[in-house]
Amino acid sequence: MPFGLCNAPATFQRCMTSIFSDLIEEMVEVFMDDFSVYGASFSSCLSNLCRVLQRCEETNLVLNWEKCHFMVREGIVLGHKISEKGIELDRAKVDVMLQLPVPKTVKDIRSFLGHAGFYRRFIKDFSKIARPLTRLLCKETDFEFDEECHKSWTLLKDALVSAPIVQAPNWDHPFEIMCDASDYAVGAVLGQKIDKKLNVIYYASKTMDDAQCKYATTEKELLAIVFAFEKFRSYIVGSKVIVHTDHAALRHIFAKKDTKPRLLRWILLLQEFDIEVVDKKGVKMELLIISLGCELKT
Repeated sequence: MPFGLCNAPATFQRCMTSIFSDLIEEMVEVFMDDFSVYGASFSSCLSNLCRVLQRCEETNLVLNWEKCHFMVREGIVLGHKISEKGIELDRAKVDVMLQLPVPKTVKDIRSFLGHAGFYRRFIKDFSKIARPLTRLLCKETDFEFDEECHKSWTLLKDALVSAPIVQAPNWDHPFEIMCDASDYAVGAVLGQKIDKKLNVIYYASKTMDDAQCKYATTEKELLAIVFAFEKFRSYIVGSKVIVHTDHAALRHIFAKKDTKPRLLRWILLLQEFDIEVVDKKGVKMELLIISLGCELKT
């Protein structure tokens, strides 16, 4: 396949999916030119590996021996370390980011935020911490890497070092989403309660624009829910979702027919999901503390 064609990645992905179509989700997962073979035991994994290698031989797929790892309990997949513990950052990539010098240009800021943003699902309060740095990317803004920016840069690097382990979704259990909104940011946490323990799958947050910052409290809280469902859609569509919020009005707003047009539009966007809203008024949610930095306690 020629290099440089804009449709080459999609074409190659379709090719790989077609080759392993009957094996995907049974013993192999494919993404572009990377694929992982797995099994519940050593013998089953070895048997699955034989079938996949035979398929590669039949279709003339050539493997790069130096990039192959066989019969391991953990490994790097798409920039993440996958093991029985869960999903972690690739420490080798983190070490490279820790060695980056202090940004001196807008290009340096954009590069650093791009690298750190790749792991933002692990980072505590990413949007809030990175806000001083993202302001430097705005047009007609003088580049001044002041003390606040340096603190933001340092906190992001510290967050990369101390990033938690997140879990893969279990499709046999309902999902739980914790949402909240502050004056200028919304945040959400996706998780699942298994054996009375909440397993975190994804942290997400974003800063609001000037218009959204002027919303009423109820609008901001509903905006946080809409943001969460748009962000986590690929996980939760077709599954039961329990939404935890500390804003009691949201429990009743879905049944109102005379609310603001903006809220009605957002409610319509949520109609495709199986939602149960749970009032958590007065409860300080630890997971949302990690996402938004709101240090609240029950």
